[in-house]
Amino acid sequence: MRRIIRKLAEDRAAMLGLVLIVLLVLAAIFAPWLSTHPADVTEFHTALRLTPPGEANWLGTDRMGSDIYSRLLFGARITITIAVVAIAVAVVIGVPIGLLAGYYDGIISDLLMRVSDIFLAVPQIVLAIAIAQTLGPSIENVILALSATYWPFWARLVFAETRSCRNEPFVEAAIALGCSPWRVMVLHILPSISSSIIVRTTIGMGGTILTAATLGFLGLGPPPPAPEWGRTIAEAREFLPMAWWYAAFPGLAIFMVVMGFNLLGDGLRDVLDPRLRRAGPGGR
Repeated sequence: MRRIIRKLAEDRAAMLGLVLIVLLVLAAIFAPWLSTHPADVTEFHTALRLTPPGEANWLGTDRMGSDIYSRLLFGARITITIAVVAIAVAVVIGVPIGLLAGYYDGIISDLLMRVSDIFLAVPQIVLAIAIAQTLGPSIENVILALSATYWPFWARLVFAETRSCRNEPFVEAAIALGCSPWRVMVLHILPSISSSIIVRTTIGMGGTILTAATLGFLGLGPPPPAPEWGRTIAEAREFLPMAWWYAAFPGLAIFMVVMGFNLLGDGLRDVLDPRLRRAGPGGR
């Protein structure tokens, strides 16, 4: 663990990503105290609509006169909730399926992988839109739509990793000692492939946030007046380019958060799996 932390600390890009993620988490936790207009998040002040950035409203106001800076802070809570829960559900579903299909041979393994292939055959965003449109706009339905489209990625990853290490000497030794299949999968194979799962999960967080913002942009996310970033950008379209701040700052927030998770995921990949290390100046 010390080696991993030291190597990760030497990666400036990964540290930048970690800082961006920490800022997102802190903004979500301390939103009521960091917000300059906490009461304006769900209230309307039409007299202040589309006010440009200034001393009273640091990032300007939206079409209803609500403070954009305050809505971004509270919107971080929605973003974190959707991403964390959706990824957690996808991991809980995909990892066991991948372990079972990778460890065993036969009909069950083929059936599990064919089901995942069916989900992977449909573009992820198209499937997420179809599910969210069918269920209706809400946070719960967005989480369900994202979970249903993401679990095959973890299933496929764990399947491939399990197949590659199930014939390793340490697995054969555990079987020879009389360990049950569940013990072999959970206590021997799963820890050995955990680095790949961690990297995929970290990078997947960024993709989940971007997809959730896309659903919000299409009107399939949390309904108004929830301060969801994607919906905010959709509302700002009709006021461009006059009220440029209306779309610019939510878009910048999405960009920074997604970039943070991608940078941290790349750094973890370099540290946890040297075989996939990025090629940098001087043949890093």
